[in-house]
Amino acid sequence: MSLNAATTPHNTRRPAAETRERLLDVGSGLINAQGYNNTGINAIVLAAGVPKGSFYYYFSNKEDFGFAVIDRFDAHYRSKLDVALNRPRMAPLRRLRGYLETGMADMIKADFCSGCLIGNLGQELAGRHPAFRARLDQVFSGWVDRFAACLEEARTRGDFTNDIASPQLAEFLLSGWEGALLRAKVTHEPAPLRAFIDLFFAQVLRSA
Repeated sequence: MSLNAATTPHNTRRPAAETRERLLDVGSGLINAQGYNNTGINAIVLAAGVPKGSFYYYFSNKEDFGFAVIDRFDAHYRSKLDVALNRPRMAPLRRLRGYLETGMADMIKADFCSGCLIGNLGQELAGRHPAFRARLDQVFSGWVDRFAACLEEARTRGDFTNDIASPQLAEFLLSGWEGALLRAKVTHEPAPLRAFIDLFFAQVLRSA
């Protein structure tokens, strides 16, 4: 689409970068709350308080916007994982448990209404949108790599006795945690998250 008067942002009072971030921020919240398919462009621009032309200036269509939402969330979440897991002065399993405990606290604070945006999109889109499925798989794989590195560090220190390869343990961790998040949303209780955390460290890892 050419950059003509119809596609140039009409809101001259808001800086361009701020407008794009506003659309992504508001759109991410709507998609996480009600799903990608139930979130229309009109609803996004209305909630963001920007003209519809601004949306098409930054994004060619809703799918393009969806990929931008995924990329933005992934960048934020990878930074969050790096901060939580790359702390050399703290034992690696303590870092990992702290990350999960913080995730549970965040879920409680959100009244069990949010969960993981990537997990939610995976449940909704993976079966029908191959391009989204491939991108979401890349995101999950990146998270698994970070968990695996932390687990391998703990293994090298002799902090747990399980002999299953760290990448497999990391895959189990991610899958189990995403499932626990979904279950917590359904039950509106933290019990599934607490059960997963406790069982993962006590039974799966058999850590001290």
